[in-house]
Amino acid sequence: MKLEIHPKAKALIFDLDGTLSDSLPVHIASWHAVCEKLNCTFDERILVEMTGAPTISFAERIKREQNLEIDPEELVELKQKEFRQNISRIKPHDAVIELMKNAHGKIPMAVGTGASRKSAMLQMKELEIDHLFDFIVTADDVDRHKPEPDTFLKCADLMNIKPEFCQVFEDGELGMQAAETAGMLLTDVRPFVTDPFAESEKR
Repeated sequence: MKLEIHPKAKALIFDLDGTLSDSLPVHIASWHAVCEKLNCTFDERILVEMTGAPTISFAERIKREQNLEIDPEELVELKQKEFRQNISRIKPHDAVIELMKNAHGKIPMAVGTGASRKSAMLQMKELEIDHLFDFIVTADDVDRHKPEPDTFLKCADLMNIKPEFCQVFEDGELGMQAAETAGMLLTDVRPFVTDPFAESEKR
């Protein structure tokens, strides 16, 4: 089995976290560090359930479930500070990166992510792929986030390609819903990348 470009695809759209970037372990460590400082616990399964959602959504859920007094925006700042300090720990998902690099210059490409622009650019610069995309659409660029289709539809619009000819590469359930709602060609990258939860369960 090989990760491939769909024969009908005229443009490619990549999710970032968990698709291009093996960043989930760093997100997990960052949330654990923040929750430890706030004397609460972080349920790692939240990340699986909400992959693709903006950080503020995670913060609101953690605040609600842990009965925290902290403002969600402040919680986001704490988490992003931890993430930035550990940015060098993220790794590329080689199979997706290889496909993307092989397609560079041959077909329009965009990133459609639930990360903030600041976080997205930090990751992409760390992975040395920030210069390989025509457009980058982040959580800061749309009002409605995944599972709504707005992120991917904006990518298609910027590339001037009809949604049905855009191939989306995703690892998150919310992002897959967004791609399907947008009427795009969907590729689930999970068989081609390492699942940190599966690996931790093996250990």
